[in-house]
Amino acid sequence: MVLIAGRRWQNEARATQRIGKETPESSLPPVTIFKPVHGMEAQLEENLESFFRQDYPEFEIILGARQADDAGLQLAERIRQRYPKIKSRIVVSGPPTWPNAKVFSLSKMIPLSTNDYFVISDSDVRVSSDFLRDMIPALLDPRIGLLTCPYRGVPAGDFWSTLEALGMSVEMPSGVMVAEMLEGIRFALGPAIAVRRDGLEKIGGIAATADFYSDDFVLGNLIWAAGYKVIFSHHVIQHVLTPRSLARTLGDQLRWMKSTRFSRPLGHVGTGLTYAVPFGLLGLFAGVAAGHGALGIWLFAVACLNRVVQSAAVGWGIIGDQRALYLSWLYPVRDFLGFLTWAGSFGSRTFFWRGESYRFSRGGRIIPQNRPAESAVGAKL
Repeated sequence: MVLIAGRRWQNEARATQRIGKETPESSLPPVTIFKPVHGMEAQLEENLESFFRQDYPEFEIILGARQADDAGLQLAERIRQRYPKIKSRIVVSGPPTWPNAKVFSLSKMIPLSTNDYFVISDSDVRVSSDFLRDMIPALLDPRIGLLTCPYRGVPAGDFWSTLEALGMSVEMPSGVMVAEMLEGIRFALGPAIAVRRDGLEKIGGIAATADFYSDDFVLGNLIWAAGYKVIFSHHVIQHVLTPRSLARTLGDQLRWMKSTRFSRPLGHVGTGLTYAVPFGLLGLFAGVAAGHGALGIWLFAVACLNRVVQSAAVGWGIIGDQRALYLSWLYPVRDFLGFLTWAGSFGSRTFFWRGESYRFSRGGRIIPQNRPAESAVGAKL
């Protein structure tokens, strides 16, 4: 299914790429880029600076954080000084009063823009200079309300970030492509989202996503439910990882898995069927136990080969990550690790995120455990 969906994806990507090339520069509207930051991160300077280097007629950048002394915000200020010709500003939102602190910051940033075309992007994202030029033309179609990007993982050089980066370049796009083939895109991916003001206003503004951990998923879903089309750009961005331990790798994976468990419960249960290596191990053990060791080994080898092919075909062939090709032999390990975190996601409702503890509630909503918070619609949490 992934290979079939991948071919379909490539055909649609060529169509969006053609739209971008055929759109004259005079038709490109001014754009506002919103970049919430929170502390220092690996390669943050290169990530932020890549947005100041856009080859696009007119754009501005609004950067925001909770506190003026935030280290990431101070770095952003130094970058701003290097690009005085790029319109930019900094917003200090103050302590968040909504469950999702990033969305709270965005709620203070978005009203400062007078443009009708927005890009919302995480701080751990790096883009090429043609990012805006590739993204915005598709939004000129009034039927399209949101555009989001596939991404490739960029490891920090250690083993565990390498495994996680493989998952970003292979597992994530595989699931997205199959979902697009089966039911169309009804969600967005947080690293980079382009949206028009009319679509955002139709769903009640960014506040509509403030009670959720997966605010990106909810934003795309609400835009789709409002009658707009949600599509993926052909433009692949880079998702930059920090050095990490096994504990942090598992913690991040568990947090994402738990989010899916509460926002898409049936789909999350079905995810367990998409891992090949656990079934290969089951075949190996069953074969050995039944006295057919050769058959068991063959079943395990086929399962591992399945993941190797997926890594090469999707991660390298579609996403363009060369590591997914020469490290394809390592992807079965990532597949098994993904299965373990999927199984572990059923163990609790709590998670740790950016220095705070949270608890998941119904529908993927989150409740901070270390600070008081009001729902964005006014209900006490």
